[in-house]
Amino acid sequence: MDKSYKVKVNNTIDFNITKDELSNLDVHQTSENSYHILQNNKSVKAEITEADFSNKTYQVSIRNHSYKVSISNKLDILIKDMGLSAKTAKQIDFIKAPMPGLILELHVEAGQEVKENDTLFILEAMKMENSISSPRLGIIKSISVKNGDAVEKNQLLIEFEN
Repeated sequence: MDKSYKVKVNNTIDFNITKDELSNLDVHQTSENSYHILQNNKSVKAEITEADFSNKTYQVSIRNHSYKVSISNKLDILIKDMGLSAKTAKQIDFIKAPMPGLILELHVEAGQEVKENDTLFILEAMKMENSISSPRLGIIKSISVKNGDAVEKNQLLIEFEN
């Protein structure tokens, strides 16, 4: 598979760069966030002033100008096109029962802040106890069930604040 990257600068300029083009750059790190780049006999000094590795965005300073740069590979673009990016996956606003069962233990209450993967409640289904965890960081807005309640599949159980 051709290894190329889509680069966007200041949300206005788009271009693609291949792995071969990258290998033709002569880049030397001069300090922790500073680089000296030589391409086609042209010298450029660049400094990364901000970096958000999870979103692959960087603030780069070149010749006293600042540029916001985002970098995506083919997989990043495919995931975004499918609507499965991490940003959209974490925007879950409610928890519904994944199956019919019985609420054994609630571990949260309305107004409580929870972290991703904190246990919200224990659901007994088919004689098995299932620990249901929070899909994101957030604050519990409301809880529609209590200990001992029988629930149906897709029944609203917990709602998060936006």
